[in-house]
Amino acid sequence: MRKVKVDLAERSYPILIGANLLPKLGAECARLKLATRCAIISDAHVAPLYGKSVVNSLQTAGFDPVFVTVPAGETAKSLKTVQACYDQLAAHRIERKSFIVALGGGVVGDLAGFVAATYLRGIGFVQAPTTLLAQVDSSVGGKVGVNLKAGKNLVGAFYQPRLVLCDLNTLATLPEREFRAGLAEVIKYGIIYDAKLFARLERELPKILRRDSAILASVIARCCEIKAEVVSQDETESGLRAILNFGHTIGHAIEAVSGYGKYLHGEAISIGQVAAARLSSRLTGLPEKDVARITHLFQASGLPTNTQFSPALRKSLFRAMQLDKKVSSGQINFVLAQKIGRVVFGQKIHASLIDSILCD
Repeated sequence: MRKVKVDLAERSYPILIGANLLPKLGAECARLKLATRCAIISDAHVAPLYGKSVVNSLQTAGFDPVFVTVPAGETAKSLKTVQACYDQLAAHRIERKSFIVALGGGVVGDLAGFVAATYLRGIGFVQAPTTLLAQVDSSVGGKVGVNLKAGKNLVGAFYQPRLVLCDLNTLATLPEREFRAGLAEVIKYGIIYDAKLFARLERELPKILRRDSAILASVIARCCEIKAEVVSQDETESGLRAILNFGHTIGHAIEAVSGYGKYLHGEAISIGQVAAARLSSRLTGLPEKDVARITHLFQASGLPTNTQFSPALRKSLFRAMQLDKKVSSGQINFVLAQKIGRVVFGQKIHASLIDSILCD
């Protein structure tokens, strides 16, 4: 088992990465001295696969869990679902010293974390991510929230978990499309922070796509280390943490205008990262050979790198980007790359240049 620490003083917590960890969840929660009563929030796809194992683990460790199941998919990340969770927590008398286990992918983690942050003004929670994307990104760092019709993650909080437990066995049941979508966040870490990681992904992509457990454990741990380093320096995204948004401004807009369903998050930010790389070649000196390497790695991973942007769709995208959390004084701020492994944030880009990139 690998262990990565997110160092945030009294809010510090460990990320545990390894095989067959879900049966040990109860023991790890007991080690944290969490209260007996707890809730597990999962979705309709994950609950039948891993719900029984988690319930048994918690009960064996002396906890009294209640299971809350929400619909699967991005559309469940809504205030309506949050209200339904609140009602079930209240009905089962979850208390201030109780805690929530988020069992599932990024949607469940964001949703359950937001519920934990706001129910009774905040109760503890534990992340048990079951997708590649959630294990390397959304379960780490404490950004929780839900979507509005106007845009993604417009309602949320910074609220750190007590523990993140990444069981690599859960990746075996992940649909191929979901696994490949998770690679978009893995590739992002190479682009923004670690050129050696990017080169390793290029070199070992066939083994990664075969879900080689040893390589996955190492790659996931490295991604978690990078995010932990960034979050430890900038917990609330006032500076450096913005680099984690590379490709997300356009990607989130694509998700919003396509109705949260046509594209998985990883697919949308794959398109967004390639667009950001092309913008970078014009504005921050990213070499064309690096743009080509970035584009090729996403394509080799089976991810989309462009889509058809009609004039009407581009207008909708701009409206969605104007609602992005990273907009300041009406200006859209981008993260752009100078080379693979180094990016700059807070780059204001004229709408006409963005439009020209989307038209190509």
